Amino acid sequence: MQFSRKSFTNLQALAAGDFGGSMSELAGGGPLSAFHAGGKKGSTTSMDSDSINRRSQRLIFVCNQLPLRVKGQGKGAWSFEWDEDALIAQAREGLPEDMEAVYVGCLPMEVDGADQDEVSQHLQTEFQCHPVFLGEELKNSYYRQFCKQQLWPLLHYLIPLNPTGVNRFDPDLWSAYVRANMVFANKLVEVLGSLEDDFVWIHDYHLLVLPSLLRKRFHRIKCGIFLHSPFPSSEIFRTFPRREEVMRAMLNADIIGFHTFDYARHFLSCCSRMLGLEHKTNRGAILIDYYGRDVCIKIMPTGIKPERLLAAFDWSDTLWRRGELCAQFEGKTVLMGIDDMDVFKGIELKLQAFEQVLIHHAEWRGRLVLVQVTSAARAPGKDVDELHSFVVALVRRINDRFRAPGYEPVVWVERPVPLYERMALLSVADCVVVTATRDGMNLLPYEYVVARQGAAAAVGGGGPGGGDAAGGDAAGGLAGGAAAPQATHSMLVVSEFVGCSPSLSGAIRVNPWSIEALRDAIYTAIRLPLEDRAARHEKHWKYVSSHTVQYWAKSYLADFQRFTKDHARLQCFDLGFALNTFRMVALTSNFRKLPTDTLLKTYSRSGKRVFLLDHDGTLVPQGESSSRPGDAVLRVLQGLTANPANTVYVISGRARTELESFFSGVSRLGLAAEHGFYWRPPGSEAWSTQDPEARFDWRDIVLPILQVYKESTDGSYIEAKESALVWHYHDADPDFGSWQAKELLDHLEGVLSNEPIEVVPGQSIVEVKPQGVSKGRVVERVLHDALESGEAPDFVLCIGNDRSDEDMFSAMENMNFSPHIPTEVFACTVGQKPSKAPYYVNDPAEVQATLSKIVDVEAAAPADAASAHHVSFA
Repeated sequence: MQFSRKSFTNLQALAAGDFGGSMSELAGGGPLSAFHAGGKKGSTTSMDSDSINRRSQRLIFVCNQLPLRVKGQGKGAWSFEWDEDALIAQAREGLPEDMEAVYVGCLPMEVDGADQDEVSQHLQTEFQCHPVFLGEELKNSYYRQFCKQQLWPLLHYLIPLNPTGVNRFDPDLWSAYVRANMVFANKLVEVLGSLEDDFVWIHDYHLLVLPSLLRKRFHRIKCGIFLHSPFPSSEIFRTFPRREEVMRAMLNADIIGFHTFDYARHFLSCCSRMLGLEHKTNRGAILIDYYGRDVCIKIMPTGIKPERLLAAFDWSDTLWRRGELCAQFEGKTVLMGIDDMDVFKGIELKLQAFEQVLIHHAEWRGRLVLVQVTSAARAPGKDVDELHSFVVALVRRINDRFRAPGYEPVVWVERPVPLYERMALLSVADCVVVTATRDGMNLLPYEYVVARQGAAAAVGGGGPGGGDAAGGDAAGGLAGGAAAPQATHSMLVVSEFVGCSPSLSGAIRVNPWSIEALRDAIYTAIRLPLEDRAARHEKHWKYVSSHTVQYWAKSYLADFQRFTKDHARLQCFDLGFALNTFRMVALTSNFRKLPTDTLLKTYSRSGKRVFLLDHDGTLVPQGESSSRPGDAVLRVLQGLTANPANTVYVISGRARTELESFFSGVSRLGLAAEHGFYWRPPGSEAWSTQDPEARFDWRDIVLPILQVYKESTDGSYIEAKESALVWHYHDADPDFGSWQAKELLDHLEGVLSNEPIEVVPGQSIVEVKPQGVSKGRVVERVLHDALESGEAPDFVLCIGNDRSDEDMFSAMENMNFSPHIPTEVFACTVGQKPSKAPYYVNDPAEVQATLSKIVDVEAAAPADAASAHHVSFA
């Protein structure tokens, strides 16, 4: 069977399964160049004529498993239908009418190679689904072993301490994870059309490295990711051996979604502590500047589709099953739990708390029932087997102790339940108890609220006893017995460690690890007056019915579009190859590499030149143990200063004694120290100051304050310059150091409000210095002096690498040179990053190479002149 395909420059490699690199390379993160090598950078796909004419936008959902059910299977007899209960299938209803939903993911079963093309064509035509075929071996290693046994526990705060346990990191399984993500990336290469019209929305932890794979291939791709699981604190996540690969891959998305602020906060902390990236806020959005792109951190809990669940009460199966349950639990107060058999669900804690309620409140024996529904674990293992044995024994113990004729305290249902039975069970529950010790979202409380609302609308009343306040006691407990229908009510006891907890303000939130607190919460819930339960239900119903899955998708898409609308105008460069080194630098279109040929030609024809050079990070690499320039740098500077037409300045934040020591062997070199507060003109031995009348008595006030913060912030220290005092905290704890810096800023600004000084925050520093001191000021002075002397420069080269050097670039933008002499200005930053300079070079080595070429031009000029003289008089 024929089906539409796209043509790619690397199609043969993809068809052959050539992902590049060896498994050993994948174990170390895998070179992203392997995915990229087969195709030309920036190449676009050629489309079918139908696809070319398509104008509507598409949202491509990428998930581990397609939202499909298999109705029948067999060779040549596959039959599929939508899984209407799948979250991402329901999410498409939140899209605009002119946006098409497309799905990419695995099928719930394996398909023989001979049938794959036919199945793919059928799913594309009928469902807009593009299946990914991993093969049984890769799928087992990637999903069942790495995702479920290693990544899933880590994201749920479990550190693999057992050296022989399956949770301990395995490099081979990591290789399988990366390889599976590559297969998804290759499929998306086929599916993607116009990068302007297609949005790629990746779902959950199975595909965390996919954004890097896509960003490497398509620089301007609109790519978002949503994590449906928790994200652990930095203390937990930093134990993961491939932590940097995962973090950088996620940051290669344009928008990263989390259920709660806690999970987002943990991610931001990891960015700060592991990558040195700080976040900022803008109009309610949390942003991380990642190499020129603003990556949005979106906090948006998922919802459900209430109409789908409410429709279940029109089904005869639901009403029949509900009638059975009402009869079974007539006169009883029903607690309900529906969980997977998972170590994080807290089933054993719930049962122990229930047992304590019956022990301490004997009046509820014979009246209070816990219905616990469990389904098979998604990741079976030894720990799950041990949990199952413990829970079954606990259920048996409780029932043996409190069982009575017509009364079974714990109703244990160990099987999956279809939707109609799930709704029936929830509709008769007086209280749902969720005791997960860590869970991404857990939509069960939302479903319960809808079920109670639906049951009340369908048949009236509440639980098995018609929703009466039961027990007849003064406290207003739940009761059995027939009664007139009353206000719709519900009650929730929810672990504070599940994602839905912050959204349910009417629920009783509890720490499930405390059996006593959980016992008291259950007892409080079953004794609440009817009016209170009805008010809480009304509050929850308003939230659940408005914050639906459609609302979630619509909100995410709105921010997705907002933060990718300028992608077409970005100029992009990729650096690095492996997952832990790859990064894409996004720059404005007028930012380009320094044109060396143009620079040399301009230099050659100029008559008066000015060189303004930063030191750390420009002439010498940043962060070197010794910042003393090498012999090669000194020779280059000596070559530049040897020409009397050249004025050369090294402008640094370092002290003047250091600069004198570094450059004492270079004649005619101008120096500017401490960001220009002190400067020494070329050929002079005397230093001048920006403000000869500056007072420094403020140091006596500032230094004791800095000393207090130094002593209270481990890893910080004070740098005392002649004109400034600097508090450094880059070796301190990132969060604590940042908090202390903010407090120090407020402290100093309050104390020094009447002093002529500035308190300036920087990269892990707080600097106190006289007002107006900056590299920009000294640049203005150097150029102004040149103009005043009648020797206006016609060539200026300014190179710097950090925030303080941006003042130099700004100063040159605002400088008015001689209108009679055109001045060529080359402002250049070191590194491909956003800057006010229009040019860049990659690193200090390239700075040195460029300056060496200029010196070579100087050396070649006399030889050329001599040659010309000889020919002329031959």
